[in-house]
Amino acid sequence: MSDPLLQLISTGLGLWIRSRCDQVGDLDLTLQGSSLGLMRGRLQGAVLSARDVRFEGLPLHHAEISSGPIQLDLTWLRPGRMLALKEPFQVSGTVSMPGQPLGDALLSERWRELGDWIAEQLMGLKPLGQLRIENDELELVASVAAQRDPIRKRFRLRAEAGTVVLSASDSPETRAVLPMDPAITITDATLGAGLLTLQGHAIVTPE
Repeated sequence: MSDPLLQLISTGLGLWIRSRCDQVGDLDLTLQGSSLGLMRGRLQGAVLSARDVRFEGLPLHHAEISSGPIQLDLTWLRPGRMLALKEPFQVSGTVSMPGQPLGDALLSERWRELGDWIAEQLMGLKPLGQLRIENDELELVASVAAQRDPIRKRFRLRAEAGTVVLSASDSPETRAVLPMDPAITITDATLGAGLLTLQGHAIVTPE
């Protein structure tokens, strides 16, 4: 990346991305745009590859994301300063979440309400005690007061109507449709190798 303006924008955009996440491990960012477009504050797109990310309390093992055109505010662009973005823009890509950290996240204060809702919808029990990924299935665990051993049930998932649907492996009619941010559309959802992998697109609104 020899263009000094492109390098400056890349650094500023990288800082903006990190500011939106709780933590970021490895981050590789490739920008697409002409010098003339960049001078006018218009980036044709960006491609992001990141590992070991925590976004809004959720663990992302790996993320591969590409964006549409991005309108930049270059007014206060300086070396080492976070870039400002002017307008919402579209992104698409794939993220993967490891089972154990995902289960821990759903037991945290930030996401416990969702975790308990999932357990209640699918098992008729709450609170959620544990979530694990076993091959291509999701195992949920919940305790029952009158029993010493917890209840364990397995579920499959798929993308449907822009969100994720969980259904019981032994009775598909037992299902739960996850509530989804209207700015996010899930197009594919799979389980495997200890990971939940989601593919989709979203509208990102700068704060």
